[in-house]
Amino acid sequence: MAGSALVAWRRRLGLERRVGALAAGLFVYGFGEELWFRYLPEYLRVLGASAFAVGLFGTAKDLLDAAYAYPGGVLSDRLGTRRSLLLFGGLTTAGFAVYFFFPSVLAVFLGLLLVMCWQSLGLPATFALIGEDLRGGRRIVGFTVQAVLKRLPIVLAPPLGGLLLERLGVKNGMRVGFAVSILLAIAMLLALRRGLREERAEANVRPSPGGRGRGKLAPALKQLLIADCLIRFCEGMPEVFLVIWAIEVVKISPFRFGLLTSVLMGTAIASYVPAAALAERAEKKSFVLLTYVFFSLFPLAVLLSHTFTALVGAFAIGGLREIGEPARKALIVDLADPQARGRTVGLYYAIRGFAVAGAAAVGGALWTVRPSLTLLAATLLGFVGTAWAALFLPRSRASTSTS
Repeated sequence: MAGSALVAWRRRLGLERRVGALAAGLFVYGFGEELWFRYLPEYLRVLGASAFAVGLFGTAKDLLDAAYAYPGGVLSDRLGTRRSLLLFGGLTTAGFAVYFFFPSVLAVFLGLLLVMCWQSLGLPATFALIGEDLRGGRRIVGFTVQAVLKRLPIVLAPPLGGLLLERLGVKNGMRVGFAVSILLAIAMLLALRRGLREERAEANVRPSPGGRGRGKLAPALKQLLIADCLIRFCEGMPEVFLVIWAIEVVKISPFRFGLLTSVLMGTAIASYVPAAALAERAEKKSFVLLTYVFFSLFPLAVLLSHTFTALVGAFAIGGLREIGEPARKALIVDLADPQARGRTVGLYYAIRGFAVAGAAAVGGALWTVRPSLTLLAATLLGFVGTAWAALFLPRSRASTSTS
């Protein structure tokens, strides 16, 4: 009786065997990485990098997001989710090792080539797996649960990472974080190897001859992509400088910055479940627009914050940026070609990634003139993206897709 109830709840939450294994892997992997990833800009400064170099680091991250997305989709469709995710996770674990053994600015940039493999190459495989195993409105539930389990480490780990930096210093604290990441990533790979043993036939779907293996973007998906590019440029301009603003401008401790990250992710998690429940029954465009409004307000709220208490409110606004993300991701999957889902998702994120790749560098250039310019420009661009979505994104309901 208890076993059948557990199965029923797992199905209700979209945690079928493979989806559940992926969720567990995302949590374990994310906890290790989030101990230190958000402190990398400060780590670079301690290693001697300039503000412009920090901006270039953010740009390199965005470029890799773009460059890896489409190949990740191709590999996902051809190798299947199990083999592709194990490959990407192994490469990322090697990147953690580079960071551990080579503490230098150059190693941070070179190691990023490997560290980004899991989240960038693996993103289309994650979308494809949820698209294969879940249907219709349950996809929103699946993306919601995945988002919660992926973001819980962001609530828990950054304060612990901040304590490491305070107690051991930035360099030594980061190195301990890298070591923990290696151990947890190995555990993640073992969990995925076991949990993804049953590969579904759909995971190896080949593209139709007419599609030439590239995937296609539906007209509605193109409009969403344009708005998304504007919004993500808004996000990318100040993103790598938030830790510097908090520690060097507002003068708070690394531990308190970790708490701010927890506030941001805690707010996001709290908003997911009611938003997803409503999005299953309501028009998804309204949730996308609400998400974009909070993306636009976040840099302005940070700019107006000069105390820790004010930053808590600003980061709560930042957390609300995620309120419509499950509905947006479900819409992407709904509109993707089922026979080339990995490639379509990869193409979408590749275009978006290349379009916003220069955001951090632009933000860095403005930052060297005046930090407030970066935050103001991001706010303005965010509202332009919101207006585009309001005007051109067609209406659709989450419950309409059953493919």
